[in-house]
Amino acid sequence: MASSKTKTAAQRGAAFDRRIAAVKACIEAMPGATGSSLPSAKGVVLYKVVGKMFAIFEVNRFAGMILKCDPHLAEILRGKYEGIGHRSHLDRRHWIAVNFEADVPTKEIERLIAHSYEQVCATLTRKQRAELEAAS
Repeated sequence: MASSKTKTAAQRGAAFDRRIAAVKACIEAMPGATGSSLPSAKGVVLYKVVGKMFAIFEVNRFAGMILKCDPHLAEILRGKYEGIGHRSHLDRRHWIAVNFEADVPTKEIERLIAHSYEQVCATLTRKQRAELEAAS
């Protein structure tokens, strides 16, 4: 019998799997981005830059991600896409949840990943920026 993970991937189809791979590649391409799995939550990966979180990637229970976002832009996006909302204990003014199975185009998700990364990098100290530049 196939595992539930295999069934989920088969049900979603190849296009969905390609979308997840593209989004994950986009996150991991950010300079200095590091991902770490949560032992208490299988399928959840936290992405950080210089120790500051900019994305939470999850494909088991919720196929999507949580990203840092400018409060004004977050409001606009929630009105524009059904697939953008709030889904965590993080401040809803500064964090959005993006559902991979909804109406948000992959290019928009990639743009939002870059925006989240930039939001976090803008808060780095000079020393942290130097560390990031040295690591890149």
